[in-house]
Amino acid sequence: MRLRIDLHVHTIHSGDSVITLGEALDWCRRRGLDGFAVTDHDTVEGLSEIPDVDDCVVIPGVEVSARGGHILALGVEEPIPRGLSIAETVDLIAERGAVSIIAHPYAPLKSWVDADELDGVPLDAVEVANSTQIPYRWAVRRNRELARRLGLPETGGSDAHAPWVIGLAYTFIEVEERSLDAILKAIKQGRTEAAGRGLKPLERLRLLLR
Repeated sequence: MRLRIDLHVHTIHSGDSVITLGEALDWCRRRGLDGFAVTDHDTVEGLSEIPDVDDCVVIPGVEVSARGGHILALGVEEPIPRGLSIAETVDLIAERGAVSIIAHPYAPLKSWVDADELDGVPLDAVEVANSTQIPYRWAVRRNRELARRLGLPETGGSDAHAPWVIGLAYTFIEVEERSLDAILKAIKQGRTEAAGRGLKPLERLRLLLR
C-alpha cells in the first residue's frame, strides 16, 4: 500500500503558524493526502488534541531546535529538550522509539546544518523536499545529495504555517497497513520517496501578507 503523507506541518501551537488542527484535517482531505505529521516548534502542547479519524493518519511529532540544526521527531508525545547537540537529540529520540529526520538542511543564503556534523549520527532520514525552501529545485538537489552521502532515506513535507500550504510537498511511503506504527517502520526501512513542489512567487507573497 502506498500512502501520501505530509511529514512537516505546524499548527497554532508553534506560535508562527495560523493552522488549527481542524483546518489541517480539512486540507489533508482536500489535497487527497493519507495523513500528515504535527511538528510544532519545540512543543507537544497540541498533540493531546489529535482526534482518532479513519480517513487521515495524524502523526504526533515535534520539530526540535538542536544545536546545529532542526530535527523532526515523529512518533513522540513527550517534549524533547531544545539546545542539545544533534547527536544528543537523535539519541534521545531513538530512546523513545521515534523517528528522527534532519529538516531542511540546505539553503543558498542559510544552511541549517553543518553536514560534517552528521557523519556517524544515527538519523533515520533526511528531509529532501520542503515547500518553503528557495530555490526549491536547488534545495531538493542538495538535500538529496546529502541523503545519498549519508545513506539515509528521503522524506518530504510542506513545512506549512498556513492551511493552504499543506500537501504541497509530501512523502510517498510504502506500508504494510495504514497505521502509525507501519508508517514509522517504513520510514526507518527506507520505503519512502520525497515529492511535491515549492511555493510559487505569488504564494510566497501571500504568506508574507497574511
